[in-house]
Amino acid sequence: MEESKCSPHSIRYYCTAGSGMEAFLLSEVKDKLGAENVEQIPGKVFFSSSAAVPKVMELKAAERLFLLLRRDSSLTDIIHKRPAKAASSIQNRLIGDGKEWREAVMSWRRLQRAIMDSDNSTSSLIEGNTTGRGGGLEVQVAPVSFRVSCRCSGALSRRFGPQDLSQTIGTGLIRQLGWKVDLKNPELEVNVHLSDDHTVLGIPLLRSPLARRGYIQTTGLRSTVAWVMSSLADIQPGSCVVDPMCGVGTVLLEAAQEHQEAYFLGVDIDDRQVLRANENVAFAELTDRIHVVQASSLGLPLLSSSVDAVICDVPFGKKFGTKTNMAASLPRIVMEMERVLRVNGTLVLLMSPQLSVLLKKLQSSPGPGPPPLTQGEMPGAGARTSPAPPLSSLKLQSTHRISLGAIDGLIMKYVKIHTD
Repeated sequence: MEESKCSPHSIRYYCTAGSGMEAFLLSEVKDKLGAENVEQIPGKVFFSSSAAVPKVMELKAAERLFLLLRRDSSLTDIIHKRPAKAASSIQNRLIGDGKEWREAVMSWRRLQRAIMDSDNSTSSLIEGNTTGRGGGLEVQVAPVSFRVSCRCSGALSRRFGPQDLSQTIGTGLIRQLGWKVDLKNPELEVNVHLSDDHTVLGIPLLRSPLARRGYIQTTGLRSTVAWVMSSLADIQPGSCVVDPMCGVGTVLLEAAQEHQEAYFLGVDIDDRQVLRANENVAFAELTDRIHVVQASSLGLPLLSSSVDAVICDVPFGKKFGTKTNMAASLPRIVMEMERVLRVNGTLVLLMSPQLSVLLKKLQSSPGPGPPPLTQGEMPGAGARTSPAPPLSSLKLQSTHRISLGAIDGLIMKYVKIHTD
């Protein structure tokens, strides 16, 4: 098991994150929790924190939250060297004398009590099934009911299946610690991920993913992605933020939850989406700071240079599709966003890689050429410059590739550097 230097009262956690989201989660645990020993591997971020667990549960870029039980190198070496004794080798490596597991259960039970004492008690994995009283912990840990969930990847997956590994680890826990298997309603679940590079064991702290927000009634874009988009928008107190294709309003809700002194406007041409967005806003009790109106993204009901940030999930793919020919409409849509954005304002777009290529080509294309000479005007009389290329005021700051499940998307951040 890895050794870590951290505060005496720190707890070692890890969170899962979607592909491409790890760097955002890493920054968040540092900024919000003052976390120590922060590390990332694909799909996971590890950290130590002495913050109260309800505070840890407020992380926005994370999918699920775990108490770290053990993190180790790959098991490939022991499996290849002693294939006939692979099962016993895995048990010895991961369980040992059981001390780490007993200590982890004590920490887990203490965290469960803290969760149940908070306003988020309904998300607890257990319902009053703890030991010890008040703030103390029993020295002896009573046997627990458990189940093991395994995931294997890489070469290991060809040697062991998830059920085989679950049985191997479960058998070791029964023999070494006296725990009892309960596949339907266990007191705790042990999650195991074995790959060619890492071995990670953890205990989930909540039944529901952190990504399932209690303040969103109807879901649209994944909340973690919506939060990342809003975090890139440089929203300040008093900012006016617009989502010109807001759908059910997920981006607006995530931004408003994080930036409580800013104001938000959602626009959508679909009256059904406007209705759902307004229902979401009312459910989240944010009607004083979020307004949603029906209008076209091709003609926003806003003055030029009037907003501080524009955030937009540009529809694409089967799940996120639209009847609009997005490739044909994209230039006009983005030019309208450019028009309403003030100088030094931020534009954050989520789009497909194909649409991003189209946008880059549009920015690099020449302007439509100089206007024709007016009657009586002689060639060379005065400067007649060509209009700037489309979207020339938008400077690309960063691009982030993320997974949206079956497809990938690109989050692109622009800053408006001048007016046309």
